[in-house]
Amino acid sequence: MQYRHIKYLLTALVLIISSFGSKAQLAPGKQLNEARFITINGIEQWVTIKGDISKPAILFVHGGPGSPLSLYADAIYKGWEKDFVLVQWDQRGAGKTFGRAAPTELSPDYLASHPLSVDQITNDGVSLVEYLLNYLGKPKVTLFGSSWGSVIAVEMAVKRPDLFTAYIGHSQVVDPAANFTKAYQKVAELSKAANDQQSLDVLSAIGAPPYEKAQNAGKLFRIIKKYERLASTPAPEAWWKIAAEYDNKEDNQHREDGDDYSFLNFVGDTKMGVKPMAATIDLAKDHYVFKIPVYLIQGEVDILTSLPISKAYFDKIQAPDKQFIVIKNAAHGFNELVVKEQLRLFKMVNQQKR
Repeated sequence: MQYRHIKYLLTALVLIISSFGSKAQLAPGKQLNEARFITINGIEQWVTIKGDISKPAILFVHGGPGSPLSLYADAIYKGWEKDFVLVQWDQRGAGKTFGRAAPTELSPDYLASHPLSVDQITNDGVSLVEYLLNYLGKPKVTLFGSSWGSVIAVEMAVKRPDLFTAYIGHSQVVDPAANFTKAYQKVAELSKAANDQQSLDVLSAIGAPPYEKAQNAGKLFRIIKKYERLASTPAPEAWWKIAAEYDNKEDNQHREDGDDYSFLNFVGDTKMGVKPMAATIDLAKDHYVFKIPVYLIQGEVDILTSLPISKAYFDKIQAPDKQFIVIKNAAHGFNELVVKEQLRLFKMVNQQKR
């Protein structure tokens, strides 16, 4: 047992040194295709790096929290590797990162001793970018954040603007408390208009947010998704087919548990003793001055992060350049029109910087 422990420590030390002390050894035009754990702020976190090393790099900050994009990225962004280096990151508490040291159960003791915070994940993101710049030999990366990831990305952009060419946000979260209240009111109206008694009964039973039970927030979110699907153009089904290397019993269980863990930390649960991260977020208060360009993509029929709240925040933003792009027939999630707009903005930002 002692030998195995020493061997593990030596292996971990080698990983840390090799991850943070080396650079990608590829000539321009060569393709990176890496998927590995990188030690970031004390824990191993899953990162994939794919694309032409001579091209601009993009860091995708996924939503959820707890909903990694890495298992779908190849399908959604197929072919983009020739124009960019695409970096996917399973955040602390999500996907393979959560699975690397997953507990046997999400007990109250585990939750109490492993809280998540916005600052914690933001610091992870900044450390990852510092590593990427050194590893890829680039002066800056383009920052993209979607939904929950838009909170972390804004925090990163405001904290360390020197690392980024621009911030591109999608379904921008500004103030979760306001978003949840607005969303509850909206789906109550839609349910009433549709004679949807089942949804009305659920909404009546849980009442308006905030909630003491995470379960009630989950019930509201399911009704929101139901009405967003009815009002928007869906993404291709092929996008949401789990990539083969992630589609196994262990990874599937870790993603599910990580999703539960992160969601509990996001919305909070009084009985479980978990304080809500959502209650600490209001970007309009002190995160509206940017030293880099800001471009926000907003679905017109997004209920979870409603257009009026996102637009009011955008109007307050001070930045060298900014755009607010509204996509018709798009809700909170991705569809082809949203991803097409991502590509346009990524190309625009990186052409300007050449």
